[in-house]
Amino acid sequence: MKNKTRATWLAFFGGPLGLHRFYLYGFADMPAWLLPIPTALGLYGVERVQQLGQDDTLSWLLIPLLGFTIAGCALNAIIYGLTPIEKWNAKFNPQADALATPGQTHWGTVIGIAIALLIGTAVLMSSLAFSFQRYFEYQIEAARLISQ
Repeated sequence: MKNKTRATWLAFFGGPLGLHRFYLYGFADMPAWLLPIPTALGLYGVERVQQLGQDDTLSWLLIPLLGFTIAGCALNAIIYGLTPIEKWNAKFNPQADALATPGQTHWGTVIGIAIALLIGTAVLMSSLAFSFQRYFEYQIEAARLISQ
């Protein structure tokens, strides 16, 4: 029986590592195995910024991968938490009754949705702001070099 509250929290906390997909679909799920790749690339971008500074072009391309992955997993957590009980049980617990308890929404689910919305939005906006700022600074620098 796949629990909706557990899936919501796994998507939020362990989503960038694919834990929610392993929980819901098993170890044969290819997206679950692919999710750690953009996460690792984004973490590599963060490490490059710490070592080389903010002027590193590769880092401002890699860091948004981490942010978009976290934001996407937060969106999955919201979708899982807001799925009606009948649809949840039909998709993930087909052998159970349509109103079985694993598909019910509890306070833990609601709190998980709220935190995923808060953190996911902040991470998405931060990733967009960081990447656009770096992109426009790069463009201004390139324009200066051309004009000289």
